Amino acid sequence: MINYQTFCQIRQLADQNQLSAAQIAAELAMDLKTAQKWIQCSKYEPRKATRRPGKLDPFQGQIVALLARHPYSARQIFQQLTAQGYTGGYSILKERVRLLRPVRQSAYLTLAFAPGECAQVDWGSFGWIKVGATRRRLSFFVMVLCYSRQMYVEFTLGQGMEWFLACHQNAFTFFGGTPAKVMIDNLKTGVLSHPVGGPVVYHPRYLDFAAHHGFTPVACGVRKANEKGRVENGVGYIKGNFLNGLELPGFAALNPAAHDWLRTVANVRLHGETRRKPVEMFAEEQARLRPLPARPYDPAALQTVTATRRCRVVFETNRYSTPHLYAGQKLTLKVYPERLSLYHRETLIATHPRSFERHQDLLNPDHTKELLAQRLKARQQTLLLAFLSLSPQAEGYARKLEEKGLQAAHHIQKIVALSEVYGPEEVARALADALAFEAYGCDYIANILAQRQRHPATPTALHLTRRQDLLDLELPPADLTPYQSPTSVNPTFPHDYEP
Repeated sequence: MINYQTFCQIRQLADQNQLSAAQIAAELAMDLKTAQKWIQCSKYEPRKATRRPGKLDPFQGQIVALLARHPYSARQIFQQLTAQGYTGGYSILKERVRLLRPVRQSAYLTLAFAPGECAQVDWGSFGWIKVGATRRRLSFFVMVLCYSRQMYVEFTLGQGMEWFLACHQNAFTFFGGTPAKVMIDNLKTGVLSHPVGGPVVYHPRYLDFAAHHGFTPVACGVRKANEKGRVENGVGYIKGNFLNGLELPGFAALNPAAHDWLRTVANVRLHGETRRKPVEMFAEEQARLRPLPARPYDPAALQTVTATRRCRVVFETNRYSTPHLYAGQKLTLKVYPERLSLYHRETLIATHPRSFERHQDLLNPDHTKELLAQRLKARQQTLLLAFLSLSPQAEGYARKLEEKGLQAAHHIQKIVALSEVYGPEEVARALADALAFEAYGCDYIANILAQRQRHPATPTALHLTRRQDLLDLELPPADLTPYQSPTSVNPTFPHDYEP
């Protein structure tokens, strides 16, 4: 059997070059009979492949009938055909069943919802965003009202309980009411367990939140995300419209931009399925929503933490200060999306803005202010005791410092320091002198001590450098009274001496 290219060469040599069959056979190195055969053919007709009948061919009709009746497995069909006389192998039967089995596509029902009956909730993720010096995974919460397709979206830096409940609450505020049911996936913040064919075990916090707002939670079937197809489509629409090609700004600018997009694009577009604008259908649905509760729900996630001896608690690698009175004690940490609150039993003891960076130390100066004051007071008491031990007059001197309105602590500290330089005895003597002279202050004490340490100058003979200086001297007249008295006796001579 020749190929199509060889056939074209034969036709060209025969029609254009007018060569004979023998010449063509010699030119193309083929058999003469082959050249003669293809010269007589006006078009190329490849040989039809012939297949020998197989052992499975007589049973093909039965295979098709069995598959049409029920989606039997290849092993079950092999067992039935073997009982009817099939002697072939299992592998060829398995391949034939794969070719003959009809392709079945999943079929879904179109769910219809009344106004205000249900909302669907889901999370979406979109890479990472820079927060300060670190990066955080960017998530977004989506809630869609099933009747009107009115949408709410909020970007977050996590998918924990505090974000989950706070976003629900913000969505209800955005819609101005609460639907009768909220359909969620089997995420851990809403559903603790959902065995196939068994009852759903909801998270107690989510049940409490639902009771507060008056809606009933509904969990989708396991691996049946199609049951909340409205919000699934909403997540895809946000990624394909709002986020597609968007250069992510800082996190603080994302939610204002998203709310503007909801107002100007998402909720005013012509919906592909309803062929109406969601905002128009929402005007019909809003009246059917249940009113919001009088007081908002506390969406905080609760944790038990232990304050360190350095007056810190650690959360997400960051350290937050606590009042020093609670060092080493167990505290309750309430985690909100934007802040952290610390409680000792029922008493709020500290509040911090939540940091999304890592390994930061967030200190409130008021938490250690009292501790520093106590330490300063203790130090002042120690100095006062050291001062009072210098002399019995020290207490009176300290009282005089207070009466004069001086900074007694400062002067006491300096005087105690002088005692380490000059010795306690010298300082005690100086205190007694200062009290006698009514000189109050550390400077007076320091001056007295310095004067006593100075050596007095030894008197020497008077040295005059000029004769003129002798004329300027004024000497008192000599007292000759002892010599003029008749009873005066010269002590250098005996009494009985006569000249």
